[in-house]
Amino acid sequence: MRLLSWCHYFDLAKTRPVIYLMSFGNNLKFILALAKSLPAQQQLVVYYRPAVEVAATQLAAYGITVKPFRDNLHFVFEDVPVLMRSHLIFCDNYYAFLGGLKHPRHCRIVQLWHANGAIKRFGWGDPKTKQRSAADQRRFQHVYDHFDDYVVASDAMGTVFQESYRVPRSRMKLLGYPRSDRFFSKTWQAAALARINRLAPGLSDHRVILYAPTYRDSMTFELTPELKQALVADPDAIVVIKLHPLLQKYEQQFSATTTHQVRFYPQLSTTDLLMVTETLITDYSSIAFDYSLLPNAHSLLFYMADLPEYERNPGIQPHFLQWLPTPPLQTAAALETAILADQKTDFTKFNRHWNTYNDGQATKRVVEYYCHYLNG
Repeated sequence: MRLLSWCHYFDLAKTRPVIYLMSFGNNLKFILALAKSLPAQQQLVVYYRPAVEVAATQLAAYGITVKPFRDNLHFVFEDVPVLMRSHLIFCDNYYAFLGGLKHPRHCRIVQLWHANGAIKRFGWGDPKTKQRSAADQRRFQHVYDHFDDYVVASDAMGTVFQESYRVPRSRMKLLGYPRSDRFFSKTWQAAALARINRLAPGLSDHRVILYAPTYRDSMTFELTPELKQALVADPDAIVVIKLHPLLQKYEQQFSATTTHQVRFYPQLSTTDLLMVTETLITDYSSIAFDYSLLPNAHSLLFYMADLPEYERNPGIQPHFLQWLPTPPLQTAAALETAILADQKTDFTKFNRHWNTYNDGQATKRVVEYYCHYLNG
């Protein structure tokens, strides 16, 4: 990677592409807006991970050039030369290959993260990072240092990146997360409700309790009798369980025992389900930062039964108890009590802390900022 990128470091090209590296399919509106706003001589190329092929197909239907990529020799020999000629590169995740890439000349690499905020630690904040070899740690830092800009929605998230990646504060761009704009859009809200009414008729007529725990390294999920009893405490509510995509096999397993009150909807996205959710129950997932922006958000509960263990590995962001909108619940009994109490959550301070610049206009700001850079 390093050798080939050096070989193409001085490549001259009449047109320098704009690159978007996509491993999450939830930012299509931004990609389309960017493609529409680019100067006529600039081409947008989206490199996508195979897991988001459906999203890439949607982009291709709009005439955007899309290419699948894996970390293999084909990518090195065919696509690294394209990256080295690029004018601007957007990344929606951590991409390890950047650690071996010579930073392209006159190019900005932008981290456009896939979440509005963070509860669990990552980067240097993750205890596992300190256990890795010195060579691994240098490689990690090479990747972090490659990002010229970090697009964030708040000072809080800027601090998380600054400390987790050990990068200067000056790289933080307070523009908001484009993917959050949908939560302010009446058009998107109506479309999400239409999808729910079509695929889950009658669901929106009930109090919907969405249980969406975060991904675990153990790759397991257990719906214990105590937890199930707590979730169904309100007999008039419908409980929808939505697991991380990597744990979908458990959804399939439990869906065989679906009852009137506990349901699984694999055909609906978690984001869509938020539109009819009256009570969201999660633990350390960034879904909490999305839910708090919706007009129907009523109550947010954090069920953290493994909090002491999780604080040790992978770790919790500092001072998280000070900004959680509701205190963590560590027992099924406490969760049951909170569900029955059904108290409305005040999201004011939480959103001021994490969603400061998420106001429905983030896409416009980010596109204008980087098109100005391209034209400058």
